[in-house]
Amino acid sequence: MARIVYSMLMSLDGYIAGPGGNIDLPVPGEELHRHFNEDMRRTAIALCGRRLYETMRFWDSPERETAATEVERDFARAWRETPKIVFSTTLGEVGANARLANGDAVATARSLKAETEGQISVGGAGLAAHLARAGLIDEYRLYMHPVVLGGGKPYFQHGSSLTLTPLGRERLSQGVTLLRYAPA
Repeated sequence: MARIVYSMLMSLDGYIAGPGGNIDLPVPGEELHRHFNEDMRRTAIALCGRRLYETMRFWDSPERETAATEVERDFARAWRETPKIVFSTTLGEVGANARLANGDAVATARSLKAETEGQISVGGAGLAAHLARAGLIDEYRLYMHPVVLGGGKPYFQHGSSLTLTPLGRERLSQGVTLLRYAPA
């Protein structure tokens, strides 16, 4: 049985995107990028909300093979090799190694969790909140950047109520602290 993990970079004040919806967090440097590359390679399936998927489609572009640093090319390969399920009612199509799902996200995630070995990642605050309410998220990974955005899209959706148990803390490059939690 797989474990579902929700992880995102966030500001100290709890936002994954700034007030305008832009990802206003610092770009990961080489060492931090390597950390995310390894995590992507451990991911058996990535569950994505529409907005996050559209942002991450950047890594599908052919230019990622020639115009980027080695660590970025490595992430692009890991991203493309990881099967993705995109939950959207508005997208008509998705890219290579991705499948569009516009049905019940909870039922889909529950089925995948039972059928899959390893780690299933979930990206996107709205999708994560939906799965959290159903008790499907096994671990929360909060990558806290030492910046304050002052508003925007929060890591935890407004109205979410969770009791969590700490699993660990790790200091990463660029002043980022990884905080890991499990539902209590």
